[in-house]
This record gives sequence, structure tokens and C-alpha cells, in this order.
Amino acid sequence: MRNQKLRGAARAQEGDALGEAGTAGAGPGPHRDVIALDSVSRSYTVGGGTVTALTDVSLRIASGELVVILGPSGSGKSTLLNLIGALDVPTSGTITIAGRRIDGASRADLFRYRRESVSFVFQTFNLFPTLTALENVEFGAEVAGGRDRDRARRALVDVGLADRLHHFPGQLSGGEQQRVAIARALVTGNPILLADEPTGELDFHTGVQILGLLGEHAAAGRTVVVVTHNREIARAADRVVELSSGRVVADGPPPGGPTDVRELRW
Repeated sequence: MRNQKLRGAARAQEGDALGEAGTAGAGPGPHRDVIALDSVSRSYTVGGGTVTALTDVSLRIASGELVVILGPSGSGKSTLLNLIGALDVPTSGTITIAGRRIDGASRADLFRYRRESVSFVFQTFNLFPTLTALENVEFGAEVAGGRDRDRARRALVDVGLADRLHHFPGQLSGGEQQRVAIARALVTGNPILLADEPTGELDFHTGVQILGLLGEHAAAGRTVVVVTHNREIARAADRVVELSSGRVVADGPPPGGPTDVRELRW
């Protein structure tokens, strides 16, 4: 089980990594909301027509929460993640991070937000093919503000790649590349972690290991948002936000509360 005392202490001590702007809304319990979406919609023009990916989504996510965005392919999960991460902009509605609006923010402010406040785990890994696993993770730390080879090495050890530090992406399996991408996101120390299907390429044993690691980071105060179509993975979350056809159809804790990752089966 996650260490609830550790989580509470980390939330209480959370500093100004996301700014000193105060709360973004009336979030759960005494902990401030880090992420707030209000009536957010996103539409695209495709072939002369309009495709709506999200419709009127309102959502609050507090510091230290592990939240799963659950839904089938095409439900709007990745679009929602991209909006929170400022890789996309809403057609309407507002997105507030730690009390600061990011919809309509300047390019410089968005760049600073992505560098200092949010880390991504992409489905496509986005590794540099000419850099080793260790160098790819070091690069992530450097972009976020500080190159640290020892910290990068520890992150790779944590995801089970101690014997792959000096391998290039082309020498790694899909699951190993995914773990490098996860280590790169974790090593930044940024307070928000967004993960798009982080266990998609992993075997069950490694997937459980990674989910446990994400849970530890949430317990330490990071806000972790995981996109998945796997209902079993959602059982390990603090909250499950379910999407269908671009709308939130359910939002709450998993039935029976969060499950220890060691009890999951898929």
C-alpha cells in the first residue's frame, strides 16, 4: 500500500515548483488543486468537416493524486493529456495549473511550463536514436534544469535497466525503450507527470513494477495522470476519470478503493 503519511507530508510541504498562485479551485480535502479544467472542449477541422475530441470537460486534480484517465481508443484520453501538458490548446474553456491559466498563455510561458512543471511519457517513446539509454535520461534532466549522471543512472536502475545503460534505442526492445522514456520523465523531478499508456509495451511483471513506481512518486507528492484503456490498471489509482466519446461519464475512486499493484492481474 502507498504510504499515506508520506503523501500527506509531501503535499503539506509542496513549495513553489508550480508557482505561488494559490489554489485553482475547491479541490478534495485540504490539498490544493494543481490541475483545473473548466468546460473544456476541443474540436478539429478534418477534410472540411469538424471532429470533436472533447466536449465540456470539467475536472480537478489535486497535488499528490494518482489519477487514471480511462476509456477506449478515440474517447479523447490522449487529447485531454495533451491539453493538460500544453501540447495542444482548447477550442473553448479554461485550463488552470496551480492557479495560473495556461490556455492563451504566451509561447515563452508555455515553454517554461513544459520545461519546469510537467514531464511526459509518450506512447511513441521519442528517444534520440544516437544517444544511449543513459544519455537520453540525462538529456531529460538537463532540459528540466540540471544534468546529473548519477540521478539518471538511478532512474534507469529503478525501472529495471541497470544492464542497459549504454545501449542505444535500436538495441533495445519496445518494452525497454518504454522504460527508458519513463525513467527520463521521472528524473526531471517536475511536479506533474503525464503518462500515455505507460505499460502498453510491457510484460505483466514489469508493468506492475512501473505502476508501483508511479504510485511511489504520487505518494511523494507528484501529481501523476495515467491514460489507459486497461480497467485492471485503473484499480490501482486514487481516482478514475472515465471518458466516452469525448465526455466524462464517471469520476471517482475505483470500487473498493485503490488496490495494491501486487494484486492486479491482466
